[in-house]
Amino acid sequence: MSQPPKSGDRDYAFATRAIHAGAIPDPVTGARATPIHQTTSFVFDSAEHAASLFNLQTFGNVYSRISNPTVAVFEERVASLENARAALACASGMAAQMTALLAILKAGDHIVAASTLYGGTVGQLGIGFSRLGIETTFVDPSDPENFARAIRPNTRAVYGETIGNPLVNVLDIAAVAEVAHAHGVPLVIDNTVASPYLCNPCDWGADIVVHSATKYLGGHGTTMGGVVVEGGKFPWDNGKFPEMVEPSRAYHGVKFYETFGDFGYTMKARLEVNRTFGAVLSPMSAWQLLQGTETLHLRMREHCRNALKVAQFLQQHPKVRWVNYPGLPDSPYYELAKKQFRTVDGQPGASGILTFGIEGGAAAGERFIDACEFLSHLANIGDAKTLVIHPASTTHRQLNDEELRKAGVSADMVRLSVGIEDVDDILWDIDQALERATRGAA
Repeated sequence: MSQPPKSGDRDYAFATRAIHAGAIPDPVTGARATPIHQTTSFVFDSAEHAASLFNLQTFGNVYSRISNPTVAVFEERVASLENARAALACASGMAAQMTALLAILKAGDHIVAASTLYGGTVGQLGIGFSRLGIETTFVDPSDPENFARAIRPNTRAVYGETIGNPLVNVLDIAAVAEVAHAHGVPLVIDNTVASPYLCNPCDWGADIVVHSATKYLGGHGTTMGGVVVEGGKFPWDNGKFPEMVEPSRAYHGVKFYETFGDFGYTMKARLEVNRTFGAVLSPMSAWQLLQGTETLHLRMREHCRNALKVAQFLQQHPKVRWVNYPGLPDSPYYELAKKQFRTVDGQPGASGILTFGIEGGAAAGERFIDACEFLSHLANIGDAKTLVIHPASTTHRQLNDEELRKAGVSADMVRLSVGIEDVDDILWDIDQALERATRGAA
C-alpha cells in the first residue's frame, strides 16, 4: 500500500515519483530496473507462513492472480502519482472500471453517471450491469445538481470522467463530490484522459479513481492495462456498505474496513473481485506500463503543447466549422480547466484530445481521415503518435441516436488524439487532409 515517497521532511516531486515510486534495486541481483517476475506462483517458507498469508495476517505473494511483485511496483507507483492510498492493477481499463464498481455494488443497487462517458463505459454500465441487476441513471454532468436529482435510496456510487471522451468536457469534481458525499456514497472518477500528471481527482474529493493504463500511462499503444486507485478517506462504515464492515463470505470472514482501514476497499476489490473474476494484469504488461509511467510527465507536457497549437490552428481554418478543446480561452470549460489542471507553459494543461467538425459534414469527415498521410486511423487515445477517428461510426457505434445526442457525439465530429511528433508536421498533415476532404465543398 503506497504513499508518496518521502525522505525525512522532503516530499518528492511528480517526476521523481514517476521514475522511482514503488521500486528499489532488486535485493537479490542488484538490478536497478524492476525485474519481470514471470511466474504463476510463489514458494512458502513453511506451512505456518502459508497459513498466515492465506489468513491475511502477513503480506506476501501467493499466486499472481492475487498479487505479483512486478505488478505491485506499478500499483504503488500509480497510487503515489495520484496522491492516493492504494491501487489495484487490472487487465484493461474496462476491467478496472468493472472491478471498482463490483467491489461495492450488488443486484438491486443503483449508479448515477455522467451521460458523456466513453461509449464502452455507457455500454458496460447501461447494458452489462443491468443484466446483473444494477441500474444506472445517466445525467447531463454540466450541472452538479443533476446528479443530486437522480440519486435514490439505493444509489451506491456516482461516476464521472475528469475529461469526457470524446466530448472533451471537464467535470467539476469538487462540486460532484460534494453531492455524492451529502448522500453518503463515493465518487468514482475515470482519470484516463487527464492522467495523474494533469489532475489528481482525490485532491478534489473523489474517493475512487480508475484509469485505462492502455492510454497515457503506457503512452505507446503497446500494452493493455487498467488500474483502480483508492483515496483512503471514504467512511465505508456509514451504514450503506455493510459488505465492507461485515465478515466476508468470499474470504475467510475477514472484515475489510475493520482489518485494513484506509485501504480496505482496495483489499476487498483485490480478494473478492479480481481474485474471483480473474481480470488481472500480467507481469510483462506491468513492466511495460512502468516504462511508460517513467516518462509520463515529459509526454503529457508535449501532448498539451501540441494539442493547444492544433486547436488554435483549427479555429482559424476556413474548412473547420467548430473546435472543442478545454485549453482554448473561449471554451466553456476553460476556467474549470484552469482551476483543476496543472499549468503547462502558463496555460491549463488540457490533455491531448480535441474534437472538431469539418465543412461538409460526416462525408467530409470520413474523407479527411482517409486523406491523412501519417495520422493513424485507429480506436485508441493517449499514444505518442497522433491518432484520428470518427466516433459516431466507430467507438460510439453501439449507441442509438438519443444516446449519441446525450453523449454529445455529432455525425460530423472528428476526434484527434494529438501525439508528440513535431507539431509543424502534425499541422501540415491536418491542413492537406482538410484541403483534400473539402475540395469542391460549398
